[in-house]
Amino acid sequence: MTENTGAKYGGAPGSRGRTTIADVVVEKIAGMAARDVLGVHALGSGFARSMGSMRERMPGAGSGKSVTRGVSVEVGELQAAIDLEIVVDYGVSITDVAAAVRENVISAVERMAGREVVEVNLLVSDVKLPDEEDEGDEGEERQRIR
Repeated sequence: MTENTGAKYGGAPGSRGRTTIADVVVEKIAGMAARDVLGVHALGSGFARSMGSMRERMPGAGSGKSVTRGVSVEVGELQAAIDLEIVVDYGVSITDVAAAVRENVISAVERMAGREVVEVNLLVSDVKLPDEEDEGDEGEERQRIR
């Protein structure tokens, strides 16, 4: 019995063909990884979150929050650059949260998408105060009361 290494047909099966990863895939991975970090209240600016909240309430607009809100990426064949806009919880160390976000996003994108992350740029656009109501949550609260 001979071992078939794939050489007879042009190499190993995993190396035949090309895999392209769409920007939105990397945006979703980065968005989910950033949200997993303790101290990140939300992604996107207050305006973007409130507009997204209104859009999500419209019939046929899809369900759930937009995972890509506040995330933009540039994806090449081997590398990716990621920009994130985040809102942090009041009282956390912004520098610690930023470092944790970078670490989590880089790890997730490199593991899942196989792209070297060359940079993760963060814009901290707001701080969520303890007594502040969320623009995006008021519609959900209203629906729970009904």
